[in-house]
Amino acid sequence: MTLAQALAKRIDELLEQSNLTQYQLAKRSGLAQTTIADIRKMRNNGTNVLNLNAIAQGLGMDLCEFFNSPLFKAENISD
Repeated sequence: MTLAQALAKRIDELLEQSNLTQYQLAKRSGLAQTTIADIRKMRNNGTNVLNLNAIAQGLGMDLCEFFNSPLFKAENISD
């Protein structure tokens, strides 16, 4: 899986776990809903760390928690 796919999948997982919608996450993170949609639909292969940090904070976590997933293990990322 590519890093973009892993990021999209992780955000989907966390939205489901938190029982939040994309719109609610956008409001909490201070990002445009289209920014989050672009990441989730893998339209943005170069997501910046500031956006990921805002998403993590919007989910009530830090980047360490966000990336604490088997999705991001080296053997699971192909790019």
